Amino acid sequence: MRISNLRWWIAGLLAAATALNYLDRQSLPVVITEVQKTIPITDQQYANLQMLFLLAYGVMYAGGGRIMDWLGTRLGYAIMIIWWSAATVLHGLVNSAFGLGAARFLLGLGEGGGFPGSAKAVSEWFPPKERSFAFGIFNTGSSVGAVIAPPLIAAVVLWLGWRWVFFLTGAAGILWAVIWLFVYDLPGRHKLITAAERDYLKSSRPLDFVDEGPAPRWIELFRFRKVWGLLGAKFLSDCAWYFFIFWLPKYLGDVRGLDIKQIGYYAWIPYAFAGAGSFIGGWLSSFLIRRGFSINRSRKVTLAISAAIMPVSLLITASPLSLAIVFFSMALFGHQFWSTIMQTLAVDMFPSKVVGSVSGLMGAVGSFGAMLFSGLVGMLLTHYQSYTPVFLIAGLMHPASFLIILLLVGKIEPVKVTSEVKS
Repeated sequence: MRISNLRWWIAGLLAAATALNYLDRQSLPVVITEVQKTIPITDQQYANLQMLFLLAYGVMYAGGGRIMDWLGTRLGYAIMIIWWSAATVLHGLVNSAFGLGAARFLLGLGEGGGFPGSAKAVSEWFPPKERSFAFGIFNTGSSVGAVIAPPLIAAVVLWLGWRWVFFLTGAAGILWAVIWLFVYDLPGRHKLITAAERDYLKSSRPLDFVDEGPAPRWIELFRFRKVWGLLGAKFLSDCAWYFFIFWLPKYLGDVRGLDIKQIGYYAWIPYAFAGAGSFIGGWLSSFLIRRGFSINRSRKVTLAISAAIMPVSLLITASPLSLAIVFFSMALFGHQFWSTIMQTLAVDMFPSKVVGSVSGLMGAVGSFGAMLFSGLVGMLLTHYQSYTPVFLIAGLMHPASFLIILLLVGKIEPVKVTSEVKS
């Protein structure tokens, strides 16, 4: 049996993995007010929990990318999701802030390999003109997971208690890993791909982008100015993203006075807009290419639009609840519009043999930036007792990131990578 357009089925499977990734990481932020009834946790301790997650996430994002290049996408991704699913289950077994910290750290170690794995899979299955849309599809999964998290988790909490949230979501990840091992393989040897699709993928591979010669050592990637540009942009923009997704439910509870049921009612809305941002951002860039835009121009136009949207987050704290949700929604839409293209850039510029490593470095630096920012958020909230300065900083991260792209990355084009890298 052969499956037509198998690559799009694989994109859907990647989207499901990303949805589980975000469902697992968002479970604690959504149930934190319920957890605090059993385990006392201050704002600073909550910030520390997120810092532990982001520290491990950043370390394994870099290491996970290298693991994907070493083990291959099929086995590497399966190992990662089984690990993070087990760590998710552990959340439901602990009885202290220390135990939650350990569980968050282990969760970060597993989830850090998710996005490098997806990026590598896209580089193996999609030609350049389809990649941004493929990234948009699987990146939409992050918003799907975040969208279903508040109402689904609220329902589970009300019926079974907060611990069952982690048991059920962890089991879903293990099931996905089993399906992945049965379904995924490289296009050249996949048993379900049609001959037409295999020939299409082979013919669409740029001649100057063939993986000839040995892959460079990991440290050699730092000799590229374009790599530094990608890292700088991710460092700043991910600060804002992780602040929004980790602190939105807590902000609604602490400042707006919503209970777990009301958080479940409202908090999914911004994440739904984030999903639309992923999809539309990827679609727009691919659409512009079909209309005759170069990859360089199409990517930068899309990034510029998203960077212009993000400062609306400055209006959140001064607005009534309804408008605050609107501005939250626009900010999350803008970031995912941005994120889809940022992830595509590594695939646009670097060959498959190092895509996992480059994507891993990007994610690692972004996570470290978010980790530092999370600590700053805890200090600012403790000192000022207000979210206003935090939203002010977060709203300016993406415009600054876009300037870094223009100055350091420059033209978005394929880079020849060998084991003897010269800048």
